[in-house]
Amino acid sequence: MDSPPPAPSPPPPPPPHHLPADQYRNWLDLPQELTESILKRLSVIEILTSAQKVCLPWRDICNDPYMWRTINMGYLVQDSWDMPYDLEDMCRQAVDLSCGQLVRIKVGHFCTDNLLVYITESSSGLRYLGLSWCEISYTGFSEAVANIPLLEELELSYCSWTENFLEVVGRSCPHLKSLKLRREVYGGDQECDLSANAIAENMPRLVTLDLVGNKLTNNGLLAILDGCPHLQTLKLRNCRRVSLQGDVGRKCSERIKNLRRLDYSNDHQEFDEILEADSGYHDY
Repeated sequence: MDSPPPAPSPPPPPPPHHLPADQYRNWLDLPQELTESILKRLSVIEILTSAQKVCLPWRDICNDPYMWRTINMGYLVQDSWDMPYDLEDMCRQAVDLSCGQLVRIKVGHFCTDNLLVYITESSSGLRYLGLSWCEISYTGFSEAVANIPLLEELELSYCSWTENFLEVVGRSCPHLKSLKLRREVYGGDQECDLSANAIAENMPRLVTLDLVGNKLTNNGLLAILDGCPHLQTLKLRNCRRVSLQGDVGRKCSERIKNLRRLDYSNDHQEFDEILEADSGYHDY
């Protein structure tokens, strides 16, 4: 008697990426608040050039002014690589989409006087302004800060600012509570308390002060302590003319709740830290 034929081999399993139709995820089925949370993690460029073009629901979310209350373009440098977009124009688009609800913005090297004035004219309720690697004139800066009297936080990182910038922002923005000033650190023994005196004389409500590469001396620091009675957080990084010894150190320890002093032996370490902090999209 002939033996029965062997049973057919079972079909091979489908490849890992193949799923039955009923197991495919439809991104449109996600709750709207979850979709909003995902899209908010994209960069300005990714939203304007890609995400808003995917489908009508995504476009509606991307055009919601709530999505544009915070704008971070501070890490973008127009000249650093082959950027196929006009960053200034894209920043204007993002500001327009905020419909006046913008509260926090950081811009980079591409920022001009005209763009800065445009931002502040469109966003009188701005609370945070960050300028990174920008070449802004005193005239443009003065006109811009006059439009944002509710400003609470200002960051000037590696911009060509002077003490006049600090004087005008102190006069125009009486609610300023946080100031961050970053400068490249060069050698030499030059001392300068002009910026420290400008802070002391024009920013009495300051609560947080972060200085990087400033050439203030102990006299300038004492002026800040006297002129800013609400100061609670003080960060001094690469401020090499300050010595927190004796009366100055005692007064700082008595007055300041959060005092940090850090000096880098290698300026590149500070540069790398700033780049890492500014890369990508994040809220402030």
